[in-house]
Amino acid sequence: MEARKKRLLAVVFAGFCAFLDLYAPQPMLPLLARVFHTTPAGVSLTVSLSTLAVALAAPFVGIVADRFGRKQVIVPATVLVAIPTFLAATSTSYRQFLFWRILQGLFTPGIFAVTVAYINEEWKEGVGAAMAAYVTGTVLGGFTGRMLAAVLSMYWTWQGAFVVLGCLNLAGALVIRAWMPPGKRFALPQRGNAEMILRHLRNPRLLATYSAGFCVLFTMVAVFTYINFHLTEPPFHLNTAQLGLIFGVYLIGAAITPTAGRWIDRFGHRTSITAALLFGILGSALTLLPSLLAVMAGLTLSCTSVFVAQSAASSYVGKVAHEGKGAAIGLYVMFYYLGGSAGAAFPGAFWTAGGWLACVLLIAAVQMITITLTRRYWHV
Repeated sequence: MEARKKRLLAVVFAGFCAFLDLYAPQPMLPLLARVFHTTPAGVSLTVSLSTLAVALAAPFVGIVADRFGRKQVIVPATVLVAIPTFLAATSTSYRQFLFWRILQGLFTPGIFAVTVAYINEEWKEGVGAAMAAYVTGTVLGGFTGRMLAAVLSMYWTWQGAFVVLGCLNLAGALVIRAWMPPGKRFALPQRGNAEMILRHLRNPRLLATYSAGFCVLFTMVAVFTYINFHLTEPPFHLNTAQLGLIFGVYLIGAAITPTAGRWIDRFGHRTSITAALLFGILGSALTLLPSLLAVMAGLTLSCTSVFVAQSAASSYVGKVAHEGKGAAIGLYVMFYYLGGSAGAAFPGAFWTAGGWLACVLLIAAVQMITITLTRRYWHV
């Protein structure tokens, strides 16, 4: 296999490993709520605390990657994520389980944030297409993690699901180590880390991009966390394995996203994210219909819109940040996963007050905010 294909596949595997574990418990949430005797809002901490840990660790990981290089962080981080994944299977209480989930989150930015920086540096042309290939890897990882977790917990044990996920992480680390070449265009930033971070935070285009990242993952996590509770109710009555099957819509997103990368390169980031999020609003509305087919169509539109929006936003960071890309991406990932944490926790109050309809209205409002920000501050 030629070196260029190996490099591209290495970032695809990095995306796969970054999202393999983080959201795997989503289809298991009704089951975990019963196992650990907690409520839907309480069991959502399984997702919100791990994503909060990602957000808190991301800026520091970006600084480390700016100091030591990209591959030198990505490979160890992929191995480190596997350790708490294995240990989560040993949990005898909800607090223990949450502890291991937090550790998973702390190590994940070493894969996610640093791979995005690597792509922005190493691809001289076609960054949008390369980023879309990476996002495709995250899509496949997200689908695989959720699907395995659902099926294995239904027909084996939920503990066994985490063991299998940990093994896949270790295998992915070996592939990344073998196929990802060391960065050829990596350079130490000219400014100090603190000064660089403050410089990024004073850039209105970057701030708008960070806010867009927050909103994008907020909608994704909100949809695919609370839809599970909606689909266990009438008229659907889905079980855990069936809930896992709904994430098959990710595969459609995986097929579309590489094409979206070419759209971004051709039509621009602003147009691409606007179109994507408008389709996302339509998708959320479709999930309100009392038809499983309509819900699946709506979820397909919702997840595809997020994948395209994420490709546009993450590649736009590299376009705006001309130095200290690791720190810039680290800040993006911090905001992105703060949005994911909020998307797991905040809609819980809306679910309690008005069920799935209230959640959908919240999600649509957040998507409109994202469109407004990017139309105002993104130049292309």
